[in-house]
Amino acid sequence: MYGVCGCCGALRPRYKRLVDNIFPEDPEDGLVKTNMEKLTFYALSAPEKLDRIGAYLSERLIRDVSRHRYGYVCIAMEALDQLLMACHCQSINLFVESFLKMVAKLLESEKPNLQILGTNSFVKFANIEEDTPSYHRSYDFFVSRFSEMCHSSHDDPDVRTKIRMSGIKGLQGVVRKTVNDELQANIWDPQHMDKIVPSLLFNLQHAEEAESRSPSPLQATEKEKESPAELAERCLRELLGRAAYGNIKNAIKPVLIHLDNHSLWEPKTFAIRCFKIIMYSIQPQHSHLVIQQLLGHLDANSKSAATVRAGIVEVLSEAAVIAASGSVGPTVLEVFNTLLRQLRLSIDYALTGSYDGAGSVGTKIIKEHEERMFQEAVIKTIGSFASTLPTYQRSEVMLFIMSKVPLPSLHQAVEAGKAGENRNRLTQIMLLKSLLQVSLGFQCSNMLTALPSSFLDRLLSAALMEDAEIRLFVLEILISFIDRHGNRHKFSAISTISDISVLKLKVDKCSRQDTVFMKKHAQQLYRHIYLTCKEESNVQAHYEALYSMLVLISIELANEEVVVDLIRLVLAVQEIAQINEDNLPAYNRCALYALGAAYLNLISQLTTVPTFCQHIHEVIQMRQKEAPYLLPEDVFVERPRLSRSLDRLGPEVFFRQSKISEVLGGSGYNSDRLSTPYVPQLTDEDRLSKRKSIGETISLQVEVESRNSPEREERAPAEEITYETLKKAIADSVAVEEQERERRRQVVEKFQKAPFEEIAAHCGARATLLQSKLNQIFEITIRPPPSPSGTITAAYGQPQNHSIPVYEMKFPDLCVY
Repeated sequence: MYGVCGCCGALRPRYKRLVDNIFPEDPEDGLVKTNMEKLTFYALSAPEKLDRIGAYLSERLIRDVSRHRYGYVCIAMEALDQLLMACHCQSINLFVESFLKMVAKLLESEKPNLQILGTNSFVKFANIEEDTPSYHRSYDFFVSRFSEMCHSSHDDPDVRTKIRMSGIKGLQGVVRKTVNDELQANIWDPQHMDKIVPSLLFNLQHAEEAESRSPSPLQATEKEKESPAELAERCLRELLGRAAYGNIKNAIKPVLIHLDNHSLWEPKTFAIRCFKIIMYSIQPQHSHLVIQQLLGHLDANSKSAATVRAGIVEVLSEAAVIAASGSVGPTVLEVFNTLLRQLRLSIDYALTGSYDGAGSVGTKIIKEHEERMFQEAVIKTIGSFASTLPTYQRSEVMLFIMSKVPLPSLHQAVEAGKAGENRNRLTQIMLLKSLLQVSLGFQCSNMLTALPSSFLDRLLSAALMEDAEIRLFVLEILISFIDRHGNRHKFSAISTISDISVLKLKVDKCSRQDTVFMKKHAQQLYRHIYLTCKEESNVQAHYEALYSMLVLISIELANEEVVVDLIRLVLAVQEIAQINEDNLPAYNRCALYALGAAYLNLISQLTTVPTFCQHIHEVIQMRQKEAPYLLPEDVFVERPRLSRSLDRLGPEVFFRQSKISEVLGGSGYNSDRLSTPYVPQLTDEDRLSKRKSIGETISLQVEVESRNSPEREERAPAEEITYETLKKAIADSVAVEEQERERRRQVVEKFQKAPFEEIAAHCGARATLLQSKLNQIFEITIRPPPSPSGTITAAYGQPQNHSIPVYEMKFPDLCVY
């Protein structure tokens, strides 16, 4: 019976007859459209038959594939596509199963044309929005097969390109079909992401070489526009754009693994391109998750080659800048903490020569220049990321970096020994470089918030260190904070310019916040400027930085009191070179003279006091005639002109404090303060410094009656007595304060370092003394008043007092509770 039904077409089911009628006798004639319309109408009229239609079409297609009748295969797929597009009913799920089975059969074929045909049909299916969900459908095979097609290595380049593009389109179809449907297979699982993302990156990676040989985008042909690389980039952007918060990690991890496996961190161009695509594709509020992934990967590769770590840091730099425009989340300090930790590790690697700390046998050989490149990359990244942060966050970052700088202080010890000193020095330099990068371009209207005491104290303590490079970094950092109007570049060269209007300085009135800042920290700044001028290891860069700092304070933070103090400070610096008790070289002395001349020339024009300008101009003219080696034009050049007869200079080439006090006092400035020589204050950090004692440092200014002073003949006897009295009072108060501070330090040190038994004995002795005093007090309070008849005489003729118990004593009413 069944055989008869199979042979007799009239007895076959109607859906089979309709399916058979769409196939022509000659496959080259293509699909019979009129019969296809009948089949579509039947499927829409009887949707319960749709699954049987799909099963029968699938049966015919499998038979035609096995018989290599590829023309009928194409007709069958075309019919399936039309039925899918036309039918949207609840029964379509069963039909889809047959459809996917046929697509899988085509993809399994070795024929590229059949693979491409199956992929195109799957892409059409992926674009259909189904009305009903599917609980049991799986796309694992399609993810694996499309990923394999993305890596095609066919001999024919054109065929290889077509297969790869089909694979990318197939992956794009899988993503579109599953990413928004929670009931579908979770495409974000690592098992799928580990196939999809590397396949897309593989095609992107191979485009790098082609781009170097291809014409410009404006000249690109239509064929090149549809390259696998561009299609892969579009698919990757679409995938990442659909990623939710919890899926970012699974999407980024395969990227990091791919870059590791193919050693793509070292050229870093491709890695940067990948993460730019990622950062611009994901939702802005998820950007910080990518930063966290990169930071974790940097930590995981802390013992990799310096070039690899440098590539990761460069990528982090690019990604962090993009992330900062959106949301950086709670990772601001985490970024800097990780980078600073890597900086310290790199310094250790460079010093020890190995990643294991002791240079043991079998460890990798470390190239010092590569570590230096990595350190510079870290510093650049710190600066680029900090430049995108708001002001309050930059302040926090600067405080954080400064807290990591190892400095000798009461509360922080540095490593001892030569190796420890080298490590400390390199760490200090690298961290101060990082701090300088963060401070560049920093704009803050309130200096009190920009430079809090905790930050400024630590920064200025580094200015007293012996290392000239560290001192220069500190000066540059302070300059970047103070220069809020971009005037620094106008003072790059020290000179005695005759008209400062050509500099076009941007000068604003000193604000109330700046005035408060200078009242609080001015003396501290002056003192460090003064002590820095005394350093023998200073070079031209130090004097240029000192000049810029003096001028910028005068422009940005100065009121009349600050101007007076700065003039006193510069005159004290002139006194350093004049007395020369530190035995400074001739260049340093000439540089200090030139520094003072350049600054006084500029401040005299800023104050616009004619008599002051005249005195400064006369001294400069006298120097030009008699001692040009005291001016910046002859000192701060490639071959400076120096003189050995600096101790035989006449008073006419020096700026006189009495004259300046007189001319400025007539214009409303504080003449009493101007006539008082500047003396730096004594602080704790001087005792912790490894240099000569501060007593020797400030003693130069205390002795005003110098044999070389140009004002010796002009000072009146009354002024000498007054000043000597004042000097003695200041010296006594400083000595008493120093003794009290030393006593407190000894007490603290004793309780920190002394044995417990000694401290216990000391406290026990004090407790015994206190108890004896209390006993005396109690004895006095309970002693009765004398009897009316006088004292009672004992048997031996000695007076004796009778003590009354406390409970029998009578107290005044106010004393009873």
